Amino acid sequence: MSVVVRFAPSPTGYLHIGSARTALFNWLFARHYQGKMLLRIEDTDRARSTQEAVEAIYKGLEWLEIGWDETPVHQFDRLERHVEIANELLKKGMAYYCYCSPEELETMREEARAKGLPPRYNGKWRDRSPEEAPKGIDPVVRFKSPQTGDTVIHDLVQGEVRVSHQQLDDMILLRADGTPTFNLSVVVDDHDMGITHIIRGDDHLTNMFRQFNIFKAMEWAIPHYAHIPLIHGPDGAKLSKRHGALGVEAYRDMGFLPEAIRNYLLRLGWSHGDEEIISTKDAIQWFDLDHVGKSPARFDFVKLTNLNGHYLREADNERLVTLVIPFIESKYGISVNTEARDLLRRGMTGLKQRAKTLIELAENSLFYIVPQPLDEAAQKILNEEGLQILKVMGSRLPCFPETSWTEVGLEDYIRQIAEERELKLTKATQPLRAALTGKTVSPSVFDIMHVLGKDKTLERLYAVLKGK
Repeated sequence: MSVVVRFAPSPTGYLHIGSARTALFNWLFARHYQGKMLLRIEDTDRARSTQEAVEAIYKGLEWLEIGWDETPVHQFDRLERHVEIANELLKKGMAYYCYCSPEELETMREEARAKGLPPRYNGKWRDRSPEEAPKGIDPVVRFKSPQTGDTVIHDLVQGEVRVSHQQLDDMILLRADGTPTFNLSVVVDDHDMGITHIIRGDDHLTNMFRQFNIFKAMEWAIPHYAHIPLIHGPDGAKLSKRHGALGVEAYRDMGFLPEAIRNYLLRLGWSHGDEEIISTKDAIQWFDLDHVGKSPARFDFVKLTNLNGHYLREADNERLVTLVIPFIESKYGISVNTEARDLLRRGMTGLKQRAKTLIELAENSLFYIVPQPLDEAAQKILNEEGLQILKVMGSRLPCFPETSWTEVGLEDYIRQIAEERELKLTKATQPLRAALTGKTVSPSVFDIMHVLGKDKTLERLYAVLKGK
């Protein structure tokens, strides 16, 4: 059997981080088994579905580098097919017209509540003839759910899941205006798209039983189900915006890399021994549903940020320059020209060691592009003693040959000057770092001097000395 899965978001807002994990699990499962992942836009809620949200889904998946196979299916475009199947169920005697008024339905719900039962439809029109129908009421079409026994399903994550048929009322298939409901549309689409495995959040467990019985009534092959636990916040509560329940684009704008997000989402509810850093290649090779946990995973921003720092350090320098420039230009209003881009590229190896997000990397990179004002800590370093050391450097460095102006050469030369003055190396380099970057924390000062070059280095030293 060739594996076919689907990711089926509703375009009513951004691509939620929990939905992104569902997409990732489907994609990895399909790639692991050399199958297909199809994309279905469940846009039957016309009041809430927007084209903007559809585009956000596409862009979010593309940014995460989670691809899909074949042309996306839009559920609303298949409305006639959904209605056709509802009519087939009517002909098979597996569905019927219900003429209850809203007032009658409310009375049924109240009676059920009074008996301590879940509010539900009592099957009033299940076995009545349409000839008894009252005039002036457009009927809904309801499914004849089994009334006795249980439905038992082996879920690939949850194990055996059982529900008594007494808990399932006769759900609506077609509304009074003739439009199909969610559960009908999903089953028809899953059948027609040849879906073999349905991997989704466990908030759909109740829907599973309803959908399972429609598959049986139509005598269609029933897909394998796998319901993954939802993501909770660090406090164990349902994931909310304060925990990180944001759209994928928000993580992009916060300076996270897509590979870091994928790795983090993979580890939310799935494990492979003690592995924490998992490449996409390994994820595809290792992923299967038997290592998906049954308990909700907890979203931890600190862990995500630390993981992102790892991927920043591993990232290609040229790629990071391309990614960081928009943050520099948009946040600080600094135009990055060709010369500045080259400085960033040559300094990136040192810069990326101390950043955990692209926003941090952008801030830490500014000194390469334009001289930065001294922060409070840098001003303390450039006290009377620090300025004296800086003056010595300013007098000695012009004599150092430009042909030897390398990281190693500069370190040897400044170490020699420090030893002559009986200074620790750090005592000699801290005033240099403060003058060149405006801060007391930065990449290696020798690397900075090498990247800036002799002329820019001396220019900045003299500017600070003049200003003091």
